[in-house]
Amino acid sequence: MHFIDVSIILAFIANAIASGLKNKDDAGKNLEEYFLAGRSLPGWKAGISMAATQFAADTPLLVMGLIATSGIFSLWRLWIYALSFLLMGFVLAGQWRRANVLTDAELTEIRYGNKAALWLRGVKAVYFGTIINCTVMAMVLLAATRIAEPFLLWNLWLPEGIFSFFQTIITWVGIPFTVNATSPEVWILSTNNIISIMSIIFVTTLYSTTGGLRSVVATDVMQFFIMMIATALYAGYVIYEAGGMGNIISGIERIYASHPNLSADNILAFTPSQAYDLTLPLFAVLLFQWIIQMNSDGTGYLAQRSMACKNEKEAKIAAIVFSFCQILLRSLFWLPIGLGLIVLFPIDGNPENLIALREATFVTGINELLPIGIKGLLLTGMLAALASTIDTHLNWGSSYWSNDIYKRIWCEVYKKKKANDRTLVMVARISNIGILFIALFIMAHLNSIQKAWQASLILGASMGIPLLLRWFWWRMNSWGEIIVIIGSVIITPFLIIYFPEISEAQKLLLMASISIVLCLFGIFFFGPEDKKVLAIFYQTVKPMGVWKKVSGNTQNEDVKRLKKAILSMLLCAISLFSLLIGFGSLIAQSPGPTWFPSTSLWIILNILLGLVLIPIWYKRSFK
Repeated sequence: MHFIDVSIILAFIANAIASGLKNKDDAGKNLEEYFLAGRSLPGWKAGISMAATQFAADTPLLVMGLIATSGIFSLWRLWIYALSFLLMGFVLAGQWRRANVLTDAELTEIRYGNKAALWLRGVKAVYFGTIINCTVMAMVLLAATRIAEPFLLWNLWLPEGIFSFFQTIITWVGIPFTVNATSPEVWILSTNNIISIMSIIFVTTLYSTTGGLRSVVATDVMQFFIMMIATALYAGYVIYEAGGMGNIISGIERIYASHPNLSADNILAFTPSQAYDLTLPLFAVLLFQWIIQMNSDGTGYLAQRSMACKNEKEAKIAAIVFSFCQILLRSLFWLPIGLGLIVLFPIDGNPENLIALREATFVTGINELLPIGIKGLLLTGMLAALASTIDTHLNWGSSYWSNDIYKRIWCEVYKKKKANDRTLVMVARISNIGILFIALFIMAHLNSIQKAWQASLILGASMGIPLLLRWFWWRMNSWGEIIVIIGSVIITPFLIIYFPEISEAQKLLLMASISIVLCLFGIFFFGPEDKKVLAIFYQTVKPMGVWKKVSGNTQNEDVKRLKKAILSMLLCAISLFSLLIGFGSLIAQSPGPTWFPSTSLWIILNILLGLVLIPIWYKRSFK
């Protein structure tokens, strides 16, 4: 790496550490200051922070692989989550804020208010805050080795004695931390990757632990703008090196003309009529996966950002900014990169590791196409994307450990005492270290737990509907959630072990269906929660939906409010998706659906519809 590239990376690190030190005193006052930035965030900043966190270091690699092996339409697996993001903003963000909780696990007790709810809170804190959280961190860290390996060459930079010390430890551990496990330099590459990861983790832990959410968000915002600028420049260089978008499309047609399964239209299509290998179960998952996943109501760091906003209006703005940055802006940059890299770095045949090779072209393109300075800017953005994911998961995970496990269960239930604010912040900061070590342990054994991770995805499909029902239906109870968790823990390994021939899409749909049945059984067998608890929850949170039995409102105002919010959400979603299809099809020269007479007219209508709807949903939402 050139000195200029290294200087850009060091400047970002210095700014991140300075942000942590700047916010240290405010973050140290209490848990609300530490985890929710004193509920002071403006909506645009919270929204960009969400987008930066979702812009993990491995996300562009995933997109490159999907475009090359399944076509643009396969990206709807990512885009469809905009419905979940907008549901949180238009419907649930205000309710999260009014609940006045620090974590979604804490909401469990406020909503249900019984002993079963207490233990459900503890289970959620362990499952979401430790198992899922640390596994995601481990996967992101492992994926980061693909990015760091070609650029961060510590064996050339460090004194031989220091590098040999680390290499001896890595060799003794005996686990290769590189995708080139058969290389004769496997332990040099592994040592380089471990030093890179530990350096990133050290900086990330330093600023996120000292400055809390304020530092996390400030660093996220800088990371996002760096990454967007660098990605736009990368897209420009890819188009230039390929001779323009016309040459890229011609190259796609030439490459896939001889492909046994895929055609150029399969690769370029935005719509299902020409999509590749689109079975009915897969199409159903694409339609419904946003609602059958464990973050369907924003549970996790998305709800945390909403609760950290100044008010409900800012929380709604956060969700809209997040959705447009996440789905529209970054996708329009990634499309020409993904298509151009197929042409610039062709792969002969159909090797078993085709997806991994196609994912790796994103890093190859950075290394071979970009000049000094821009290469450093994009590498900084990639490493910062890793940092923004790690800092969020550290902050989010430690909120469970300090607020739900230590404060509620250990201090208030077991010790029968009130926890001190300063002590709670100290526990939160120490929790970062514990979560980090668990993630590193999982990372070292990641290959052996891949099936367990697949199981967690199926388990997550069981949680989406119950999590939404607790907001929308007064009859939902703690046993509905408990029975779903118990049932899914039993059924998930059964599906994986005894029905390997069933596709992942079918398993997700089956688990979601079973969870609805189990949830309804728990609801009607155990009955609703205590009416006093429900009344307090209703007065505090003002939920939308079927709450007439609790509110006593004979006019069904809660249902009317829900319908109005859902309509605004759908108008915003249609606007977003129309702009994505219109501008995306224009950039990628994608064919229109087979049932529509003209591709040009299809593009124009989508862009016009997207633009025309903006003032409509904006007026409904804010005026």
